Amino acid sequence: MVNTGVISSSGNLMDFLDEPFPDVGTYEDFHTIDWLREKSRDTDRHRKITSKSKESIWEFIKSLLDAWSGWAVMLLIGLLAGTLAGVIDLAVDWMTDLKEGICLSAFWYSHEQCCWTSNETTFEDRDKCPLWQKWSELLVNQSEGASAYILNYLMYILWALLFAFLAVSLVRVFAPYACGSGIPEIKTILSGFIIRGYLGKWTLLIKTVTLVLVVSSGLSLGKEGPLVHVACCCGNFFSSLFSKYSKNEGKRREVLSAAAAAGVSVAFGAPIGGVLFSLEEVSYYFPLKTLWRSFFAALVAAFTLRSINPFGNSRLVLFYVEYHTPWYMAELFPFILLGVFGGLWGTLFIRCNIAWCRRRKTTKLGKYPVLEVIAVTAITAIVAYPNPYTRRSTSELISELFNDCGALESSQLCDYINDPNMTRPVDDIPDRPAGVGVYTAIWQLALALIFKIIITIFTFGMKIPSGLFIPSMAVGAMAGRMVGIGVEQLAYHHHDWIIFRNWCRPGADCVTPGLYAMVGAAACLGGVTRMTVSLVVIMFELTGGLEYIVPLMAAAVTSKWVADAFGKEGIYEAHIHLNGYPFLDVKDEFTHRTLATDVMRPRRGEPPLSVLTQDSMTVEDVETLIKETDYNGFPVVVSRDSERLIGFAQRRELILAIKNARQRQEGIVSDSVMYFTEEPPELPANSPQPLKLRRVLNLSPFTVTDHTPMETVVDIFRKLGLRQCLVTRSG
Repeated sequence: MVNTGVISSSGNLMDFLDEPFPDVGTYEDFHTIDWLREKSRDTDRHRKITSKSKESIWEFIKSLLDAWSGWAVMLLIGLLAGTLAGVIDLAVDWMTDLKEGICLSAFWYSHEQCCWTSNETTFEDRDKCPLWQKWSELLVNQSEGASAYILNYLMYILWALLFAFLAVSLVRVFAPYACGSGIPEIKTILSGFIIRGYLGKWTLLIKTVTLVLVVSSGLSLGKEGPLVHVACCCGNFFSSLFSKYSKNEGKRREVLSAAAAAGVSVAFGAPIGGVLFSLEEVSYYFPLKTLWRSFFAALVAAFTLRSINPFGNSRLVLFYVEYHTPWYMAELFPFILLGVFGGLWGTLFIRCNIAWCRRRKTTKLGKYPVLEVIAVTAITAIVAYPNPYTRRSTSELISELFNDCGALESSQLCDYINDPNMTRPVDDIPDRPAGVGVYTAIWQLALALIFKIIITIFTFGMKIPSGLFIPSMAVGAMAGRMVGIGVEQLAYHHHDWIIFRNWCRPGADCVTPGLYAMVGAAACLGGVTRMTVSLVVIMFELTGGLEYIVPLMAAAVTSKWVADAFGKEGIYEAHIHLNGYPFLDVKDEFTHRTLATDVMRPRRGEPPLSVLTQDSMTVEDVETLIKETDYNGFPVVVSRDSERLIGFAQRRELILAIKNARQRQEGIVSDSVMYFTEEPPELPANSPQPLKLRRVLNLSPFTVTDHTPMETVVDIFRKLGLRQCLVTRSG
């Protein structure tokens, strides 16, 4: 018998779920979003706005604002990301020089800025000016001698330790998520995983400040990866200002993909490379409109950084170069050799770094992050100071290694023996025999290369912001420059050999060692990250020369082939797996020959499947089921006898619905029957009021039959971004 009196008198109350209530549709921390539901919700929202826009002028204006909100978010992301990158570059420049000395006229000037303002600086001694004093000159009034060297050495180490200690302390106390590169977590978040706080305001602030500190400390790390994290924090912040993105996790991830492109754009001064990096390396879902918006965000970010002009050279990066000599086919062989070196370096680094990080996680070492950072910083500073190629910032080192030796260069790498009778244009200097300075530089570079390879393995992954792009490029650039000098000297002294005879005549400018450095940098970065297309475009944008794309492509492809021969995972995928994040990589191949029935839960011999019935369970029954299990949701079936599938109910939404019903609807008690049908079930006259929960029921969950191959199921999860898939037999 149906209790019609109760139903008719309180029909509105029973259907209170027809109106949305707080937190329904949101996700718990460390859970995965439902891409299909988010897409459906956005479609419904858009349809509603479109229909309303025809009702009045005001609604039409609101629809226009909604349509343009995406471009507004991109503009804001680009402006903030570009500004933060410019501030970081300026601060790093000053604080790196602070380890060696200070400007007397204005302490906030870097060495270069200080000497710009001095009228006593000469071209020959352009790095020396009275306004800039080393610490030994300032403290004991000595610039030469053993005591001055030791004092400068100690000050260098003390400043490095201070910067590193401040960085690790700020991260540990205020924003633990600000450590690391950020790209593995960004990839996981963009694939649909929720990590609350990882893109928060505190993380943005602390990561920006500590990034300046750790790069200035001289540790073997870069700012490029963390800049992607910083840009994504900016994207998350501006997304929260627009309900279109704040209430839809799928739409929010479109913004974050564009923000990642802006981050790479300001890190390398490569807007196109940034968009391709986001598409190739970090994004999971990248529709066409996101491509355009990513391009716009990267463009605005690059324009903002160019307006700030942090390096004073009207360029977006410190190591922008232009070469004046073409490459020749015979040089492809050393370029490919550099690609092999890059692949081997990438394999070595990934295996050693992952082994060290795993040891950190599983031993007592992980309990002392501050001590670890201080120890690595001390070792880095002590070993780095005596060698001029490790003492300077890594960006300056790469800049010098990429550089082509012109007539005005004063670097050791350009200490060639000149022909006194040479009368050539400045940009067309012929190959010359190497002088003492070049051979000294090669030994120092060889020592610096070994040190960089070892120390980077232990530095990446510590509890501080740490990027990998710049250290990897530095390793490749050092190896490439040494190979380039070797080829150059071979061509000079043995120009009659068959490999040089056709293209390298005496007195010609045949080989550019700086180009070899750039190819080596691309090879090593590709070996570690497994990037290909975006890597070549980024390196091309750094040089502005189309003719060097083929050497870069040859090195990048070779390094990827060699590295993939030892393992398919790049460094970011390896760290994702190390941290246990649920990331289904679209590049992985599923090789197991199994069916859905072999993988589904429960299996034979296990407790029966936990399900909800459509109209026979009480509130207490459901609450008990939720308490005793940890499933994210439950299939809803007709009855225990007929387990024909009706739909799927999420655990979180069931909890919220019951909680809200108890607060807002009278008569709901533990014995109240819950039903998911349109009409209430027939109940005895004295039974408590039933609870209708049809609104939280997903009536079209994705299902496969029990004989579906797992290869197909995995492909469905990848391409549709499913949160769960139900396995059925005969419905």
